[in-house]
Amino acid sequence: MEKSTKTPKLMENIMTIFQRRTSSTSPRSPVDLDSPKPLPFLSPLANSVVSRCSRILNISTQELHTCFDTEFPHLDKQQIIYARNLLEFCSYKALQLFTSRPDYLIDKDFRRLTFDMMLAWEAPGVDIEPINKESDSPSNNQIEDDEGWSLFYTSSTEMAAQVNNENTVGPEAFTRIAPACAAIADVVTAQNLFDALTNTSGSRLHFLIYDKYLQSLDKVIKSAKNVVAASSNLELVDGEVILDVDGAVPTQPVLQHIGISAWPGRLTLSNKALCFESLGVGQYEKPARYDLSRGLKQVIKPELTGPLGARLFDKAVMYRSTLVEPVFLEFPEFKGSSRRDYWLDITLEILRAHKFTRKYSLKGIQESEAIARAILGIFRCRAVREAFHFFSSHYKSLLVFNLAENLPGGDAILETLASCLLRIGACSAQADISGSSFTEKKLVECPVSLVTLSVLGLTLDKDVEFDAKATYLRGYVCVGETNQLEAAVKQLKMDTGKAEAAQLTVNQVKVDGIDANFVIMRELLFPLILLASRLKVLASWEEPFKSTVYMVLMCYIFVSGWITFVLPSILVCTAAFMLWHRVVNKGKLVDAFRITAPPNRNAVEQLITLQEAISQVEALVQAVNIVLLKIRALLFAVVPQATYSVALLLLLIAGFFILVPLKYIILSLFMESYTREMPLRRESSYRWLRRVREWWFRIPAAPVQLIKHEESKKKK
Repeated sequence: MEKSTKTPKLMENIMTIFQRRTSSTSPRSPVDLDSPKPLPFLSPLANSVVSRCSRILNISTQELHTCFDTEFPHLDKQQIIYARNLLEFCSYKALQLFTSRPDYLIDKDFRRLTFDMMLAWEAPGVDIEPINKESDSPSNNQIEDDEGWSLFYTSSTEMAAQVNNENTVGPEAFTRIAPACAAIADVVTAQNLFDALTNTSGSRLHFLIYDKYLQSLDKVIKSAKNVVAASSNLELVDGEVILDVDGAVPTQPVLQHIGISAWPGRLTLSNKALCFESLGVGQYEKPARYDLSRGLKQVIKPELTGPLGARLFDKAVMYRSTLVEPVFLEFPEFKGSSRRDYWLDITLEILRAHKFTRKYSLKGIQESEAIARAILGIFRCRAVREAFHFFSSHYKSLLVFNLAENLPGGDAILETLASCLLRIGACSAQADISGSSFTEKKLVECPVSLVTLSVLGLTLDKDVEFDAKATYLRGYVCVGETNQLEAAVKQLKMDTGKAEAAQLTVNQVKVDGIDANFVIMRELLFPLILLASRLKVLASWEEPFKSTVYMVLMCYIFVSGWITFVLPSILVCTAAFMLWHRVVNKGKLVDAFRITAPPNRNAVEQLITLQEAISQVEALVQAVNIVLLKIRALLFAVVPQATYSVALLLLLIAGFFILVPLKYIILSLFMESYTREMPLRRESSYRWLRRVREWWFRIPAAPVQLIKHEESKKKK
């Protein structure tokens, strides 16, 4: 009964969609088309999306279907997969044409259409119902939007009520549709962008959040164009775009520390440099420009700053290069350091993008495409930060080059990206709108990010002209296929998941306290400690029979040459032990290693224990230094007689090594140390060791003189 009541409402909504005017949807003048004929194997929502795509492309749905069968005959014909591939084909072609206008991000129909594409991708067939899962929100933080009401709720059910019980989108649909529009998402960071947008909505994307994100992205891009037009004080070079500005508001200045002096001012980041304008008398002075595009061994990292050079507040970024002394840029704020972290990340993104272009020798349009990709990533990062008032600078970054730099295996993404960029050429002369797989293999890659910025009004390379309508702007996604870059991202995701799981186990077994860690180490090394104690008992000759048998056995091993097989035998036994446990356990979790915890100690007792440990380490270091100084005295003949004796002994040992095989030398050393406590040798060994110690005590230590270092600090 419940399903039958929902069906009329759904069909009513679909009919409303079909009756929508095409003038606002289509980026070009519509023509009179026949009423859309639903494809029988598609779901109602998928038919709605295909119908709207046909109106945008000015061809019927049947022609679209025929074009898909002609251009992609090799794809899987299974009903669900076939329907999904057809939906991707129609969506990519429609987005290609829709994104040729500069104002598509602000178009409500564009935002609704792309979201419906994601919904239809999850349920493309007639036998699949749309996914509408709701789960509890993992966070209780509420964030206000521009109208003043809460955007994120403690319950995703309440959130769904606000958006009129609409269906929500999952990560797979988002990562397949959103990267088709280069401004909305990048195939490398699409999953991380989805995680950021669904931070408090149970890993399902609501249309309200998606719509808010695109509106914020449009505002960010428009503000970047306005700043470029109004930046009269900055001397911008050709192709330079201002990405963000901070410090223009008097209540939130940026402080530049040089020596013990600090000056407020305005900080500007472009795709080529970082500029700081000191605030003078009523106006900004000439900016200090720190070039990020040149290979100057530049270092950018977080740093501590404070008044008069004191290192108190962790809210600054340090910049240093071969041409510039360390400069500290402080971002004061009352709580946390998110403002500093944001500027650190976006500055490093530009720096790493230029390092990437130099490493792989990218020039011209290829270099501009890499920088354009970094610029779009920063715009998305700004849009998320300004729309939802949060920003995560953890490893799940929204910035491509930061992500590849910080994640294990990220170099594989950079290598794949470089191979894609190296295939880029001036594709405007070879334009093709068909998008067939055969044509794609023949044509070179297109600079999608660069053209996207050009369409949005930001030009990086004036020497290259593009016809956005004639260029196949489908991003790095392929109909029904996973390209190299997407495969590298998926592989990295799997490896990162394994690394996260391993790191989680590491964090779980960490314990506090020196005694507890010593107890754990002793229990883990118990087999080796037990073996050493058994050998010590044999070497003490407390049981003469066992000690004699062990000595004869070891002598036979040395003489017969079996000693060379001892280490390989140990390795083989260890490998067999591990493989046996792999077969027996069959992936089961290992039982927890039970260790009796030491008695609890208060803070004072722990400090005393730490002081005793430090004293023991200090005494050990002193003893080692004394040994080294006595050796130095022997080398430089401070005691001539002792030096003569040691030199003669070294000559005898050298001759012994030349004349006697190595296995007999090892055997003699073993016999000497093992039989030292033997009843026949105990007295003589004790007397000989005592004479050696007495001789060693008579060796003086070489003198040492400590010179105090006078530090001279230049104060500016």
